[in-house]
Amino acid sequence: MKKLKLVLIGNGMAGVRTLEELLQLAPDLYEITVFGAEPHPNYNRLLLSPLLAGEQRFEEIVLNDFDWYAQNGIRLLSGSPAVKIDRQQRKVVAADGTVAEYDRLLIATGSIPVRLPIPGNRLQGVIGYRDIADARTMMEASSTHSHAVVIGGGLLGLEAANGLRQRGMDVTVVHEADWLLERQLDRTAGKLLQRALEQRGIHFRIGEQSEELLDNGDGRVCALQFNSGDAIPADLVVMAAGIRPNTRLAEEAGIPCNQGILVNDTLQTYDPCIYALGECANHRGTTYGLLGPLLEQARVCANHLAQFGIARYNSPLPATRLKVTGIDMFSAGEFMGGAGTETFTFSDPESGTYRKLVLRNDVLVGACLYGNTANEDWYYSQMCAGTNIREHLTSMVIGEPNAVKENGTQSG
Repeated sequence: MKKLKLVLIGNGMAGVRTLEELLQLAPDLYEITVFGAEPHPNYNRLLLSPLLAGEQRFEEIVLNDFDWYAQNGIRLLSGSPAVKIDRQQRKVVAADGTVAEYDRLLIATGSIPVRLPIPGNRLQGVIGYRDIADARTMMEASSTHSHAVVIGGGLLGLEAANGLRQRGMDVTVVHEADWLLERQLDRTAGKLLQRALEQRGIHFRIGEQSEELLDNGDGRVCALQFNSGDAIPADLVVMAAGIRPNTRLAEEAGIPCNQGILVNDTLQTYDPCIYALGECANHRGTTYGLLGPLLEQARVCANHLAQFGIARYNSPLPATRLKVTGIDMFSAGEFMGGAGTETFTFSDPESGTYRKLVLRNDVLVGACLYGNTANEDWYYSQMCAGTNIREHLTSMVIGEPNAVKENGTQSG
């Protein structure tokens, strides 16, 4: 039987994981072509920071080497970014003119970093942080320059700052919000994280706005000026102030997008031959960048590409698991609290542990953990189950849910 043709645009973690799942379900169904913008095999982007810090080599973060593609009969066009989707002819065209026809198309183009619209944002030494090339640029800069500024106190920004500090640079993180990781942590946890990173030699300018990047006269950045008029030296500026879904190809092909490529519960776009997943996709109004949801999307998408047609992607209860410079953090649900909720906290400054639980009508609806996150999965299960936890609240707040489990109150 003649094989169908499947084309994947994007050689990242979500797209290739879909291929792995598909090959388990229907190994002989498709001839597969992959367009990858980078000249590399699939690698773990979550490990870019250890790479930057010198803790790992590139070979150690590769997930699927070139041999894997060959062994599975996959045509990998690395370093060959797709530039056009022709839906009428059902083909994808690359920048070098390479053409691949498809019966099914999977778009996994991920996201692109936001570059702040301030003067000087195109100077030499001003970069984003999304891929191997960015990490290598930072490594090279750290060997020849002294002062680094990271704009953005999110996960990527903090990991970039830590890696550059470990490489000997003087590093300042600039963050407009009132505390770090303000979307994943509450104020108390964010301040605890800042204090821990300051002890490691990283400087912070919190609640300040960047106004301009200054030129050293040779086209390279030399300083960052704030709207207050103050300025700090900057030989390297890493913009980690957010990302946006990479939907350009889909939009140009007429595929409906709205802050991401619109997909249904099967990860199918408005074109029934085309699927999308990962950071470029918008499912029920939400885009996902965390590993857990992306792996589940890959499972569901592979199920439908394999023509089983039974899996559905259900938006999970929001949860974030983070590790920043060895510090574990977790948040889920309505961890900021709000109307109609009660908040209970536990803090141990000596051990660097902070725990916050949010209840509504005696049901756990939110949690924020810093330092000790050993019981995060159990807290999350209670939120999903809607269990009444009032009787065992004290044990849960001080971090002893094992005692609750032993009493037989765990649901499911």
